[in-house]
This record gives sequence, C-alpha cells and structure tokens, in this order.
Amino acid sequence: MTEALTPDAPVISDVSGTTGQTPENPAAGGPLAPEDVEAAVHAIADRSRKAARRMGQANRAWKDRALRAIGAALVENRKHVLDANAKDVAVGRANGTSAALLDRLTLTPARIDGLVAALENLAGLPDPVGNVVRGQTLPNGLRLRQVNVPMGVVAAIYEARPNVTVDIAGLALKSGNAVILRGGSAAANTNGALVQILREALDSVGLPADAVQTVDQYGREGANVLMRARGRVDVLIPRGGRDLIQTVVTNSAVPVIETGEGNVHIFIDESANEEMAVEILLNAKTQRPSVCNTVETLLVHSGATVLPAVAKALRSAGVTLHVDERIASALGKDIETVPADDDDWATEYMDLDLAVAMVDSLDEAVNHIRTWTTGHTEAILTNNLANAEKFIADIDSAAVIVNASTRFTDGGELGLGAEVGISTQKLHARGPMGLTELTTTKWIVQGEGQIRA
Repeated sequence: MTEALTPDAPVISDVSGTTGQTPENPAAGGPLAPEDVEAAVHAIADRSRKAARRMGQANRAWKDRALRAIGAALVENRKHVLDANAKDVAVGRANGTSAALLDRLTLTPARIDGLVAALENLAGLPDPVGNVVRGQTLPNGLRLRQVNVPMGVVAAIYEARPNVTVDIAGLALKSGNAVILRGGSAAANTNGALVQILREALDSVGLPADAVQTVDQYGREGANVLMRARGRVDVLIPRGGRDLIQTVVTNSAVPVIETGEGNVHIFIDESANEEMAVEILLNAKTQRPSVCNTVETLLVHSGATVLPAVAKALRSAGVTLHVDERIASALGKDIETVPADDDDWATEYMDLDLAVAMVDSLDEAVNHIRTWTTGHTEAILTNNLANAEKFIADIDSAAVIVNASTRFTDGGELGLGAEVGISTQKLHARGPMGLTELTTTKWIVQGEGQIRA
C-alpha cells in the first residue's frame, strides 16, 4: 500500500489558485525555499515519467482492472470521502464562497455513484493505445502505420472540482498516461482523500502508484514549477474560471490544452415549438447552473411567439432575467426583469442568471454570438431545416447543437466515458476531451532494406 497523504495539509491558495502562502516543510516545521519546492516537484515529475513508461506498456485488461479497483475503493471509502468533503464545504461556506462554487465543490452519495459509473464506462470503452489512425504500403514496399500512443505525463490544474480528480485520473490511466494533479486548497481535504484512494487502488493491482500524484502540498509555487516543467511534463490542462485558465495559458512553458469558459448561447428562431423551447431552456439553465455547458445568453427572434412562456417558466424556476430594452418591452410588467448591459453579454454567470436579447434575423443572432462567444457551445431551436443548416455552417464553436439542451456538451453524455475538459482551442483537441484526446501519434515505418534514392 502507498503512503497516506496528510489529511490536514496547510491551506496554500484561494479558490482561484492564484494567491497563497508559502508551503510548509513538514520535517523542519518552516517554509520551504522556492528551490526546494522546485526540486520536490521535479522529483514528482520524474517519478511520473517512470510510471508513465509502465502505464504505456500495460494492456487493456490490466488498465481496466485498475479502473474497477478504483471504483470499488470509492464505494468502500464513501464515508471517508464525504467526511473530507464536508470539511471543505464548511470552510468554503464560512469563507463566503459563492453558491456556484460550493455546488462544484460538493460531493454527494449520488455524485460519487456517478464517478463510479464513469469509471465502469471507461473500462468498457476500447483502448485507444495502438489504434491505427491510417496506414498504407508505399510503391517502394515500405509499410506505414500512424498509431495512437500515450502522451506520457499529463498535468492538470483545477479548482474546487473534486470530481475532476477522479475523471482526469481515470482517463489518463486508461489512455496509458501518468497524471500530476493540482486541485487547489478549496478541495484540499477531498482531493487528499481521493488521491490516496487512487494510489492504493493502483498499487493493489500491480500498477505504479506514482501514475497518480499531486503537488497540492506545495501550493502556488508548486503550481508555478509545474507550469515551468517543460521536458518533464508533456501536456498541461487547466480547468476552472477565466482567471485560472488565462494564468496557466500565459505563464506555462509546458504545452497547454486550453479549456475555456462557457459563455453559452441559445437562439430561438421564429419557428420554434413553445413546449420544446420551455423544456430545453429550463434544462439548459437550471439543471446545474454552476457548470460550463449551462446556457448564459438567450437570443429570441422578434417573430417568435414563445418568449412569454419561456420567460415565465424561467422566472418561476428562480432565474433572474437580464434583458435588453426590446425584451423588457415585449414582456411588460407581468414578468420581473433587470436591465442588461454589455457586461451581461460577456458574463459566464454559472448561477441562476440569464442574459436575454431580441434579434430580427438569424444573421443578427450569429453576429451577436460571434461578438461575445467563448467558443464553447451554441444552440438553435428551430423547425426550419434551412435555418438549422445555416446556423451549423456559420457558428464556429467547439459544439453546435440543434433542438437539444446545451447540457449535452459533456464527455459522459457524448459517449466518451468521462472528460478531461471542454477544449475551446483548435490545435490537437476541440470540444469534450476523452481517451483519444489524451493520446498523440507516432509513425511506424517497416521496410526490407529500402534506401532513399
């Protein structure tokens, strides 16, 4: 069995992960010098590289056994995890953490069941390692294959999201990688418990415990060293709010897969069905408002008849409507609203707030989205096939949805088992990132003595 993580490690940073205290030296009882933190994080990364070599050689059956062992350990240690999480939630509530962040921070028995189910789903998915992307035999007889191979060492920096600890670890392990986690102080107790469970489960099936490690104990400086560990860490994935993501993108020397904030739009055109529009908007806004695939802006065609019903349903569900003058005029005094300004069109509320604007055409809706989008997810509700096809063609976001909730932009919902995050960039990966997105490729060239002329 592996060493236990200290359950009450010092609080290093706030929820954003961008401020903090100096990490403590448990042996000396004082602060670690920056050079000592660097040496410690480099040692973690070096152990990860060694573990990654073993993970890259593990076959599917072995990796699936590990995933199921992790799931079983989560069930067995459910109370331990929930008790640790309750400490984090209590601290967050005492510190005035927003309701949205508290929701992301909180684990429940049902959410742990969801993590276990996601691990089982991952175990049931094909192993991406060794998959042949393309291949051919050249006229000179050389046989070529381009195959998927593990990234190696994957690092993740995230905030107040203990579910990410399990999701990213599970995906990394199944795709043959080792992972280094920086989960932030807001979930320090929960992440400590989860990492210990993950490591012990790996050890129990004969895989290296060092395939899952954390630098949380080294605080902000540990995260900074991780971002500078080019050559030791192969790829870095940030998950969180805009400030955290931009900090990582700006300061990292390690290649970054950028997961973006979700300023998500739904456009209701004049042909939309009222019942469908009401159900989709309620689901997209209120099912879990603290996550990145929640709708934040609603655009309504001036010829649509569904606005009163949609607005009434949203208000009844407790949603505050931030509206432009035309929407306010159309709704009158029967439905309570507040005036919107440019800040509202740019805001990812992650709460029960929704910006609402009226447009006169599909082109106007597309222009509004292009102006304010973060490139995450946009949806259209329509009974007009031509409008649906035009919307798909004109919108350049990671996910475009027709007549369904934006909440489906999710790795689990789209059959990926789980997700590392939603990539809003265009290099390597875009949209929900699952197993294949944690691999790269290599070319295998086999010959019989050929030389180049």
